[in-house]
This record gives sequence, structure tokens and C-alpha cells, in this order.
Amino acid sequence: MTHAVAGLRLAALVLGALLSAPVLAQGRNDFDPANTRLGFELRTRWGQVLDGVFRQYEGSVEHLPDGRQQVRLRMYTRDVEIIDHPRYSDWARSEKFFDADRYPVVTFTSKPYDPMLLYDGGKLEGELSIKGISRPRSLDVAPATCQRPAVGCDVVATGAVRRSDYDMDDWMLAVSDRVVFVLRARIRSGKAP
Repeated sequence: MTHAVAGLRLAALVLGALLSAPVLAQGRNDFDPANTRLGFELRTRWGQVLDGVFRQYEGSVEHLPDGRQQVRLRMYTRDVEIIDHPRYSDWARSEKFFDADRYPVVTFTSKPYDPMLLYDGGKLEGELSIKGISRPRSLDVAPATCQRPAVGCDVVATGAVRRSDYDMDDWMLAVSDRVVFVLRARIRSGKAP
């Protein structure tokens, strides 16, 4: 698996939640903050898993006139947290990682996709921007586990990126270069038909 594919998987998690398209009305559907989790995992050289979460985000699925959909996601870095590790949380917000003061948002915008992607699973192509650096990435969307993905069950997407591709290469001896984004998303149920 290439690093680009892994990065897209991360985006796919975020987008997967937004992509529960086939059951949604025309227009736009927003993520449900009560039932959505946008996060990432890092590993230390000692094998410890650091679980990160974006406490603030905006996500939506746009329903395009041709029947396809497009996901737009904004994750705010000033509130990012490494669970149970205040020191790592400070590092993640610092100029050494997300540089939240200069780059307060990480974005993912998908290419238009067929809504069946939410049912069947597959790759969600798009562009991921971190610290002002934009790269094409894809997310791996898991096949649906219910008949109404993003409403009756989470849309799950994963993707990995290399920190060094986004000028986040501090602490390379202690923390792996690989960041895995994990997204579990649902849309606001009141907007589904």
C-alpha cells in the first residue's frame, strides 16, 4: 500500500461519514456531531499508540445535479487532542506538527463520487491540505454494515499519510512518520428522507 493510498484512507473516513449519499435528499447534508468522530493514530518507536481526535470540525456532503456527491471536511487544529497525553497534545498543536497558530484548519475535499461507494466500499479520491500543503489523497471507505449508511450506521473511512510530506517531521526518532486517519461519521438524521 502506498503512502498516497493511506493518506486517502484517512480522508475516506472523514468523507465516508459525509458520503451516505444514496439515502439523502438533494442539496447538502451536514455531519452529525453527536455521532461522528474524526481522529488519527500515531505510533511511538516503543509501540505505544497515540490516539488523536479533532474536537472541532465541519463536514458536509454536497448532492450534485448529475447524481454524484462530494464531501467537504474542515478539521480545526487548535482543539486537536492526543487522548490522555497533554504533552503530546501541546506538541500536536505546535509549529512542530499542525502549527495551529498559522494553519488552524486541515481540509479534505473529495472528487465527485457515485453514492453507491457508501454501500459497496472502495476508494474516495480527493485532496488533503495540511499546513498549506495540498496533495491528492484517497480514503478507503469500508462497505456498509446497514441499509442506510451514514444514517443507520457509521460510514467508516481510513487513510494514512506521511508526516514528512506535510512538513511535520519533528520527533521522527520518537514518533513514526506514518499518521493514520480514522473517520466514523453519520449525517444529521433529520435531513434524511
